[in-house]
Amino acid sequence: MDTTHKPLFIAFASQKGGVGKSTFSALAASILHYRLGYQVAVFDCDFPQYSLKKMRDRDLKIIMENEAFKRMAQKQFMTLNKKAYQIINCKVETALNEAERFMESLIVPPDVVFFDLPGTVNTPGILKTLMGMHYIFSPITADRVVVESTLSFTQALNDIIMKNEECSIKSIQLFWNQVDRREKSPLYDFYSNFIESLGFSLMKSQVKDSKRFRKEGEANESSPFRSTLLPADQRLMKACHLDMFIEEFLKTIKL
Repeated sequence: MDTTHKPLFIAFASQKGGVGKSTFSALAASILHYRLGYQVAVFDCDFPQYSLKKMRDRDLKIIMENEAFKRMAQKQFMTLNKKAYQIINCKVETALNEAERFMESLIVPPDVVFFDLPGTVNTPGILKTLMGMHYIFSPITADRVVVESTLSFTQALNDIIMKNEECSIKSIQLFWNQVDRREKSPLYDFYSNFIESLGFSLMKSQVKDSKRFRKEGEANESSPFRSTLLPADQRLMKACHLDMFIEEFLKTIKL
């Protein structure tokens, strides 16, 4: 492995389930790997569900059943001349060691390694793994329980991890997800001001709510969105402001 090339370790992390951690891991990985030309790998540490690995299996099946997706995939892989990014199952407590072994086995290491982590800081080994991340992104929704849980999670990282000399974290970024277009903006302004008053970093881009985030491709669809084998359709990205999120995401990690 080229030791001068150090991959970025990134996690979409939170201690609240259902806020979009795995979805954003898949979306970001696919956009970076298939559309933007970066080399990506994903470690699925969400034992025992391994939701991203299961998503890959479903994506393979859907592409074989959907002629439009099959043509897209064939053209994509011929043009890129590279394989789909790898999704490696592992337990959170061994994730960093397994990532190091994986990279040592490669001639060209990835530019970015995503880690899909369990949704609780009580999981054995998760704090050590979080310490090894360079960037952590925490999706939040305008729900008091979610906001309080995420702020508690972020405070724990700041208090426990950031003081540790072995910590690799450069930035923890919160961002609004599942933003209801009908919700009054003062609610988000109130929460945003409160979050920033605590000294936490909140991304400017807000990802709008869409049923696309809760469903995968189907045999009768013509435009992919949440897939581990195809990047999200750019028109669909724009409709929910995912394009603005990815732009700010790339600036944050300085890729």
